[in-house]
Amino acid sequence: DRSERSFDKRDSFKRSDRNDAPRSFDRSERSFDKRDSFKRSDRNDSSRPSNRKFDGDKSRNFDDNKNFGDKQYIKRPKKKAEDAEDDGLVRLNRYIANAGICSRRKADELITAGVIWVNGEPVTELGTKVDPATDEIRYNNERLKREKNVYVLLNKPKDYITTTDDPQERHTVMELVSKATKERIYPVGRLDRNTTGLLLMTNDGSLAEKLSHPRNSISKIYNVELNKSLTQGDFNKISFGIELEDGVIKPDDLSYVQGGSKREVGIQIHSGKNRIVSRIFESLGYEVVKLDRVVYANLTKKDLPRGRWRYLEEREIVQLKHLI
Repeated sequence: DRSERSFDKRDSFKRSDRNDAPRSFDRSERSFDKRDSFKRSDRNDSSRPSNRKFDGDKSRNFDDNKNFGDKQYIKRPKKKAEDAEDDGLVRLNRYIANAGICSRRKADELITAGVIWVNGEPVTELGTKVDPATDEIRYNNERLKREKNVYVLLNKPKDYITTTDDPQERHTVMELVSKATKERIYPVGRLDRNTTGLLLMTNDGSLAEKLSHPRNSISKIYNVELNKSLTQGDFNKISFGIELEDGVIKPDDLSYVQGGSKREVGIQIHSGKNRIVSRIFESLGYEVVKLDRVVYANLTKKDLPRGRWRYLEEREIVQLKHLI
């Protein structure tokens, strides 16, 4: 409910120290919009003649190699996609990981140890690529086959660690999905031990890597419960961006939870930095009592109780891949 979010950047300072005529503002119907804060019509354009001519067509088309005075603008050729150059080849460590043997890091160790054979020959060079369609890859004298891709969505409860193996023998999310598939799946990203909510798990390494990469800006929505009410002033500070030790962070959206107290807020964010949501509120003196991820990319918790999992539907997989 954002009815109480009436604020304006221009209200944060006064211009009464300038030699301007007194101004009056009618704020009854004003809503903040960046486009309203500057209008070209406010300039005294008549004092600055321009030689620019516009034909009314917003699209500006330039010839590929056209001279503009002494400068020549040359259209750069597009780079070839890596996938096109690889002709379907994949790195050997990825192939081993996709076969469910181990992680890519462990696969590199197997390769350097000389226990991976390709087409009857041992391979020890890291970065080797293979053709899944024609090459025969063996480990322990068994031919490796690529697993089918599996996509599992878990509604994580508290007190479970987001890892495939914990040396301290604490509960891990892998226990919750042990019956989901025989393939070796692993979490995409992570949730802290006491954070609940959506966690995607898959053996699709390519998709997992893209979803985790910051450049793809995958959106997440969290429900946050604080130890005290979030003041309107702090609400505004977070909305405009908070300076943390590793840079400024600005949420995509922020609101009080409808029907709840001001201790409960919803925040939408695409940053994947460690404990980013908790650190935002802690920087202003709040303690996060509960943190629940309710949306991940295009996925929601609808009909998925806490501690349960389900397979992604085909349309959800397609939508996920289209996001990146």
